[in-house]
Amino acid sequence: MFDHNGDAISAPGSPEGLFHFDTRHLSYLRLTIDGERPMLLSSTLRDDNAALTCDLTNPDLFDKDGRLWLEHDLIHLRRSRFLWSGACYERLSVRNYDDVPRRVRVDIAFDADFADLFEVRGTQRLRRGIVHAPDVTDAAVTLSYTGLDQALRETRLTFDPVPAELAGNGASFTLMLEPSCSQVLRMEIRCTSVQRETEQTQSFLSALLQSRRELRHATRRAASIITSNELFNEMARRSVSDLYMLLTNTVHGPYPYAGIPWFSTVFGRDALITALQTLWLDPEIARGVLQYLAAMQAKTVDPQADAEPGKILHEMRHGEMARLGEVPFGLYYGSVDATPLFVMLAGAYLRRTDDVETIRTLWPNIQAALGWISDYGDRDGDLFVEYGRQSPEGLVNQGWKDSRDSVFHEDGRLAPGPIALAEVQAYTYGAWQAAASIRAALDDSEGAAAYAAKAEVLRNAFDARFYDAALGTYVLALDGDKRPCRIRASNAGHTLFTGIALPARASSVVAALWKAPHSAAGASAPWPPMRHASTR
Repeated sequence: MFDHNGDAISAPGSPEGLFHFDTRHLSYLRLTIDGERPMLLSSTLRDDNAALTCDLTNPDLFDKDGRLWLEHDLIHLRRSRFLWSGACYERLSVRNYDDVPRRVRVDIAFDADFADLFEVRGTQRLRRGIVHAPDVTDAAVTLSYTGLDQALRETRLTFDPVPAELAGNGASFTLMLEPSCSQVLRMEIRCTSVQRETEQTQSFLSALLQSRRELRHATRRAASIITSNELFNEMARRSVSDLYMLLTNTVHGPYPYAGIPWFSTVFGRDALITALQTLWLDPEIARGVLQYLAAMQAKTVDPQADAEPGKILHEMRHGEMARLGEVPFGLYYGSVDATPLFVMLAGAYLRRTDDVETIRTLWPNIQAALGWISDYGDRDGDLFVEYGRQSPEGLVNQGWKDSRDSVFHEDGRLAPGPIALAEVQAYTYGAWQAAASIRAALDDSEGAAAYAAKAEVLRNAFDARFYDAALGTYVLALDGDKRPCRIRASNAGHTLFTGIALPARASSVVAALWKAPHSAAGASAPWPPMRHASTR
């Protein structure tokens, strides 16, 4: 995360900096020309988000006696930057537009606080690890930190050409620029940690070519979108570029991370919904999500992580605080809807691709997820899937509206748990239906019929307990005492998505959503939710 100048001048609470595995490996980066910050001319991203280009120029520069020695707009600086394989690459071109030679000094100041992502967001820690003295050579500086988890994290800044001066907090270059001539400086900022072995240093051009080749290879899978409306075409291209910017290649396939900067990691719900939305565009995303989440599926009961056998991951973190258990999100399963959504996605992927072999391989994981729905999700045997956190550090609410006060009664009282959300029952209905279609595809007609019957039983029970004639829609949830939360909310719209809403109820549910686009239950959103209101 850099500002428009390409700097990271972080302040308390600022997300600026270079992050790697949930640790800020570079917290400060500032470019100056003869001690002054350049003026911004423009700052743009490539259409495919592959590189940032910042065009800068010098302000009026004065000598120590206050005399103007260089007027503004005579020296042009162009910063070209991209990220690739654990490193940030930058090419700085400095050009003299004056009609006389100019001698200028370019300084790059830097620092690394190695703050955990949750620290950057405001969490206070009583103890931290050890920040080591910088290791300085002729052309490189290594900043390092050993955390309380005993993991060594390093940031190595390498410069080309060799700076005139290099210290643990900055590099200085003295440039002699002839009229209409330029010089080029290059910098590589490489992040290494316990989670990843050190990558081999590459040249700027080599890394740039590899990164663009990889991006082209990934986006080539996507369906082409061309219409007669150029504005729509541009919007579609931007959307595809943004989607693929969030994709990370894993050993299990491509996985869409949840968002930058705070959620640039694996989330279950977000990826499952993204994969459902993009099945028409690129089914390989769904395949990667299914295979990754299957590999991370819970196998044991772990109250601290809200984990139970068959449950699908909510969130995965790699930082020091997660490794130490200071936050519970190292491998955290506190999501009530990810598990039925996993089964739904498997069924949708099979319909889209007819890839029976992948689904056959995933069937043990699908079966385990269905087992979780029956054995752990339905806590009291009433057919509905409920949630309630198992540790004080976990999320209070574990649906897509996961802020602590998002589920309440019409008088404003917060709903006590365990809570059965309307949309979770819709997803569970969709999961039983998906399981039926999968078993049919695997030539198991008896199993298909059994799962279809489960779906129909749930549908009828859901209508009997959740539909509120006075509201004209399905209630938000049932609380721990099975009292309905009589709130009009967008959650009921999800019942239309999976079809758990009886056909006779559909028009009234639509009408209720239309009447209350901004209900008291929180920011209303049409299916599907793209971002949850997390208070983590």
